[in-house]
Amino acid sequence: MHNRIRKTYEQSALYMGTIIHIKVVTSHTERYIKEKVEKAFQAFYAVEKVCSRFNHQSELRRLCTQSGKAIQVSHILFGAVRFAWQVADLTQGTFDLTLGHTLEEYGFNRHYLTGEELVSSTVVPANYQDVILDEEKQTILLKKPLLLDLGAVAKGLAVDLAVQELRDFEGFVIDAGGDLFASGTNERGEPWVIGIQHPFQKEKTICKVQLTNQAVCTSGSYERKSPVHMNEHHLIHPHLGTSQSNIVSCTVIAPFAMMADAFSTAAFLLGRKEGATLLKNVDLEGIWITSSLDINMTQGMEEYLYERG
Repeated sequence: MHNRIRKTYEQSALYMGTIIHIKVVTSHTERYIKEKVEKAFQAFYAVEKVCSRFNHQSELRRLCTQSGKAIQVSHILFGAVRFAWQVADLTQGTFDLTLGHTLEEYGFNRHYLTGEELVSSTVVPANYQDVILDEEKQTILLKKPLLLDLGAVAKGLAVDLAVQELRDFEGFVIDAGGDLFASGTNERGEPWVIGIQHPFQKEKTICKVQLTNQAVCTSGSYERKSPVHMNEHHLIHPHLGTSQSNIVSCTVIAPFAMMADAFSTAAFLLGRKEGATLLKNVDLEGIWITSSLDINMTQGMEEYLYERG
């Protein structure tokens, strides 16, 4: 009798400034698992190479030096910019992919491995309408010298590409530091239980959700503080030019990670009321946590809740 025993395999690697953790539960051979997991990590390498704002050689950085003409770009870059542009459009520019210069001014301009600092020469006010996409030709035209930042979509996109490599397995989780996709079932054959980080106590979770074949992403003000401006963090509201808000974290559940990634950032920036309207319009669920640790959530979020506290 052939007994297919499911085993658990875990591996971590550093990409995109984050420890990426992959856990696979499957009855496949170890050699096959290792091969597939390696390919999944390659997806992070590929997206980082294309979309990094912190690397002069990245395709994104090269595109940003060529304003005024339509440049043909790779599938990865076009897909990331197009999705970011759509979310910007949906939020009337509150979510803004042209914030690169502002983020640099706030001190978010060092490569996480080399520590190299990047400073752009020209800074002109810009918004998402200065980015023109041509779907048919796969070109991007920047109307003025601007710096794109794909921080709210690139990691999610990399997770989604990694998911494609692991599709064969009965269950897996890809956790890219707050951007997570859970597929199939865990070692006990149950849906995955995912903890949402407590905003002020790194080791604790504030609540847990249970899900399968979905992404969950959290945007938190506690993640990256500005080394330049006291009290400011990396989630900056473009219209206000500040990151101040009483929301400290926003978590969104979505069918794929790029969507959860972008909408958790957008719903964070919009705040609870407008953010809830946005999520309702795109049929997603979310949780907002305030600085006094009040938990607010969309109606449909209840069904995912595993436990609080």
